[in-house]
Amino acid sequence: MILPVIMAGGSGSRLWPLSRTQYPKQFISLVNNDSMLQNTISRLEQLPKIDPIIICNNDHRFMVAEQMRELGIHNADIILEPVGRNTAPAIALAAFQAIRDGQDPLLLVLAADHVITNEQAFIESVNRSIHAAEGGMLVTFGIVPTHPETGYGYIKQGQIFDNDLYHVEAFVEKPNFETAKQYLDTGKYSWNSGMFLFKASTYLNELKKYNSAIYDTCKLAMDSSYSDLDFIRISKELFAECPDDSIDYAVMEQTDKAVVLPMDAGWSDVGSWSALWDINAKDDNGNAIRGDVLLDSTQNSYIYAQNKLVTTVGVDNLVIVETKDAVLVAHKDKVQDVKNIVNQLKQDDRSEYRQHQEVYRPWGKHDQIAEGERYHVKKVVVRPGEKTATQIHYHRAEHWVVVSGTAKVVNGNETYLVSENQSTYIPVGAAHSFENPGKMNLELIEVRTGSYLAEDDIERTCTEGEGY
Repeated sequence: MILPVIMAGGSGSRLWPLSRTQYPKQFISLVNNDSMLQNTISRLEQLPKIDPIIICNNDHRFMVAEQMRELGIHNADIILEPVGRNTAPAIALAAFQAIRDGQDPLLLVLAADHVITNEQAFIESVNRSIHAAEGGMLVTFGIVPTHPETGYGYIKQGQIFDNDLYHVEAFVEKPNFETAKQYLDTGKYSWNSGMFLFKASTYLNELKKYNSAIYDTCKLAMDSSYSDLDFIRISKELFAECPDDSIDYAVMEQTDKAVVLPMDAGWSDVGSWSALWDINAKDDNGNAIRGDVLLDSTQNSYIYAQNKLVTTVGVDNLVIVETKDAVLVAHKDKVQDVKNIVNQLKQDDRSEYRQHQEVYRPWGKHDQIAEGERYHVKKVVVRPGEKTATQIHYHRAEHWVVVSGTAKVVNGNETYLVSENQSTYIPVGAAHSFENPGKMNLELIEVRTGSYLAEDDIERTCTEGEGY
């Protein structure tokens, strides 16, 4: 059986304003109605696999759990990295988890934010690699290059190993354009995709041989790990001591067990808006659109409308992305500079770089509707059987209006039900919570009023594991 290991960390800014620090691209629907994480798992359906291990950071844990629930996956191991320490330690955590019960599965290591348009070619490549991985080799999947690319590292293939697999002769860093052209001319180089297949024990043995510090630290961290709701938590103090190295640097560049299989499967790491335009279907004028969009005299553009009608007249080679709280307009040849806008937002401490107006919680989600100097209005959705933590606010009162479903409300010393079209008032200083006891989503409108409305005006009277 194959155990998928999905690396879902990272909080890149290259696809802002859709991608935010608290909501990066792996959780966004970019090519269809599912997120990139969900697509990564769904494309594995033809493989003999078990439920995956997903590695993410603490801030994204609820989104991972919710997206797995949407796929009907309830037994995934979700490992929370307390600090980022690159791919070699992340994969080591997954490998130790994989062998915990005496098993030694094949680990199929994938990034959560890649697009593969030819999924059948991908599956065939994985199947052709299983024999080598079971025999103790570390298989990496190279991407057959389509053009001289300076944004990727490359893998040089050496002598033939077996069928379509080659011994790895060298991993090389991102080249300049002329060097990249030379790589293509030789036919011996492929793009480094960061995807791998190997036995858990093979990886750990090679890691111990070539980078014992990572091996020892990750073993200690997993030995002391514990479960919290749907998640596996590890010690921040232990893991922070781990070297920050990639799997290429820590293992693949040093081992004699590395083999590469060149893959031609329509792969992209979707590193920019122009890359997303490249892989999407286009109309007769070269436009790729998503959402409610009307075009006139528009060519070669990417337009994404999330909430509003977006119209264009007489434009060419643009990227236009609309979200609830931000709009991006960029020349398609300049989209790499979107990071400059994100850096400016960070410097100004604006919330638009951190998160969207819609925020996921363990019990559901809330979405900002309006705000003013002394009021905030949110739509809140609570899943069946879930409840919020008991809280106290000292600077604001809250009004709750139930739109759909029934809320079980704790308000001070009282507990009562609030049904559709009914409301309740939570005064300043009252301990309160709400629960969905029904079989359908509970939807309510929350209106905060007061002199101070920030999220840090809160005192919780239960632990995170009890519902926060």
